Amino acid sequence: MDALRRWWPARRRTGFRPADRRQLGRAAEELALAHLERAGLSRLDRNVRAGRGEIDLILRDGDTLVFVEVRARADGALVSAAESLSARKCAKVRETAERLIAARPDWQAFYCRFDVVAVTATANQTPEIQWLRDAF
Repeated sequence: MDALRRWWPARRRTGFRPADRRQLGRAAEELALAHLERAGLSRLDRNVRAGRGEIDLILRDGDTLVFVEVRARADGALVSAAESLSARKCAKVRETAERLIAARPDWQAFYCRFDVVAVTATANQTPEIQWLRDAF
């Protein structure tokens, strides 16, 4: 959380460069992972690629595999972090999850859930985290 706060205020008015977006994304993923682990989920993997897609976080919640898409936006963005998830991106995440499950027979006995963690970076406050369970 501190990393995101240290990074964000200095760049608030300068606009985004591609490296800044990646850095914001990594900070948001760290924040989301910490939030989900505090909620009792256990980490299985992160930034997993299969086919043409990537899953940000894969966690386990009891007998359920949880595939998490992390979305990050700046405070005041035209579209909120949660609203930035398109139907096309949801389909890509589902397709990637299917490929991963097909390649991992030990995962085939679990239920699956697709969650979204939306992180809104603010200049002076703690970043806002919105966890949408079973989002798509």
